[in-house]
Amino acid sequence: MTPSQRRAGDTAGTLVLIGGGCSADGEALGTFVHRAGARDGGRIVGFTTASSDPMGSAIAWRNDLKIAGATNVEIPIVDRREVAQDRRIAELVSEAQGIFLGGGDQVHLVATIGGSRVGEAIREAYRRGAVVCGTSAGAAALTETILAGGEVDEQGVSTDMHIGPGLGLLGFRAMIDTHFAERRRLHRLFVAIASNPDLMGLGIDEDTALVVEGHLGEVVGKGGVTFVDGRGVRFDNANEVTSGSRLTLSYLRVGLLGPGYQFNLRERELDCLVKSKAEPQAVTSVKGDTAESPGVRR
Repeated sequence: MTPSQRRAGDTAGTLVLIGGGCSADGEALGTFVHRAGARDGGRIVGFTTASSDPMGSAIAWRNDLKIAGATNVEIPIVDRREVAQDRRIAELVSEAQGIFLGGGDQVHLVATIGGSRVGEAIREAYRRGAVVCGTSAGAAALTETILAGGEVDEQGVSTDMHIGPGLGLLGFRAMIDTHFAERRRLHRLFVAIASNPDLMGLGIDEDTALVVEGHLGEVVGKGGVTFVDGRGVRFDNANEVTSGSRLTLSYLRVGLLGPGYQFNLRERELDCLVKSKAEPQAVTSVKGDTAESPGVRR
């Protein structure tokens, strides 16, 4: 069974997908620490592989996780592919209750640990019941398909959009974009989904998490999660956008989820709406055994 076909119960783990910019004492990071049992000594193993400064990032995240209440944190520096093949680090992952992936470059993160001993250890730990948290690039990398680029860089140059394989823990044909509202990335996600209409885009705001168990995801934190479903698109010119044309779309389905709401990833809809459709509707009828005199019917 492929991750995109995964049903609730096939994995015992939980995903905490944070849109970046999370505060050490915020609800998003705190949810990960709590779910991993880290305030009671549960071990967290973290990776700052996506960062351009893995050591500096590791020190910063160790401090933030400590503020969040974690008491047992280890962040091995996995900065190249050879280190990701280290059996000792893979064993650390296998023994962890929580696994944390920091931000930076999701393409570099996937290229470094995807398919390695460490990468496979993360997948197995998640399958057995570990809580896996990613923030920013760390969250984006946890899907089957990742999104990067497609924006104007600091020098004002438009970068090519990258859509490629991810680590594959989150199925359901989902693609994650982060720092969503803060960096105004709705248009980028529209372009990505228009080009790949079978995918579902999930745009997660900063200091906000989508907590996924089975096929349900709940929003926690300060912001919201935007979902984009392209399966019903009737017209798009996505193939012309790279040559300078403005994006044109019709019948793209978009929704916004606030904190406390659950999203059914399988059905791509609010779970409360999915449940209401599944409930049988009461049937109204008029019954009688005897006839009465004709009357006036209005």
